Amino acid sequence: MARIAIDLTPYNDSVHLLDFPDLAARLGYEYLQLTPNPDFGRHFHRPKVDSAMIAQLRKRAADAGVTITSVQPVQRFGGPDPRDVEIAVFNAARYIEVAAMLGAPVINTEFSGRPEREEESEYSFYRAMEQLLPVAEREGVTLNFDPHPDDFVEDGLEAWRILRGLNSDRVGFVYVAAHTFHLGDRAATLLPEVGDRLGAVFAADTFDHRRSHGLRYITNPPGSAARVHQHLRIGDGDVDWQELFGTLRSTGYLDRDDALIVSNVFAEDEHADEVSRFQLAKIRELIG
Repeated sequence: MARIAIDLTPYNDSVHLLDFPDLAARLGYEYLQLTPNPDFGRHFHRPKVDSAMIAQLRKRAADAGVTITSVQPVQRFGGPDPRDVEIAVFNAARYIEVAAMLGAPVINTEFSGRPEREEESEYSFYRAMEQLLPVAEREGVTLNFDPHPDDFVEDGLEAWRILRGLNSDRVGFVYVAAHTFHLGDRAATLLPEVGDRLGAVFAADTFDHRRSHGLRYITNPPGSAARVHQHLRIGDGDVDWQELFGTLRSTGYLDRDDALIVSNVFAEDEHADEVSRFQLAKIRELIG
């Protein structure tokens, strides 16, 4: 049965990292994904936890009855500048060690890089993985990647091809529902192709930026390359949730013991408790 975890990013400014397991339990969750947080580690930085803090966090999680499933650092694996890649590898190697020490041997992350420098970025990504995959193998950690809007690869199928090219079972795919319309809006055909290499699904809604003749959002100056999406609660956007979960069911993902669905709504911090509980109930309904 799929595990439902929560991303507690909306609480970063008000709740200490060590209190996250208690908060997750209070909101009704049995599982927790650790994401960029001032005490844990920020985007593009090295993790800030030491062995003592990791031990405290593991104890707090055990006491709360909450399992830490995964961590989500964001690093510039796709560069494309060599110095960016060097920093990303240096930081990510430590994140891999931290994930193993936490007993949460899954890293869900992004490709990064620049879409206007796609060839250089792909090269940077492969070189970064050449260095990091031996570390992941040694520590028993899996690396799953999300083609995030504004990464060097945004299309879901092309992202899967790039991951397949690594030829490693330590690598998987993250399907982020809030990125549906940048991914190509084809969960029904993409997810069967990814198959058992689907490592995680992130559950938040978004609007289809392509609608209304591309004028769903108006950005200035006209023709801006900005990528717009939201992380709304399920039902507040345009994602076809019946199609997504129907596909997850037909591919067998929902029956996997290691299946992970992460609620990651960021748009309503002022109602975070209410939204978190709503998300849990809605995801359970979609699974059921």
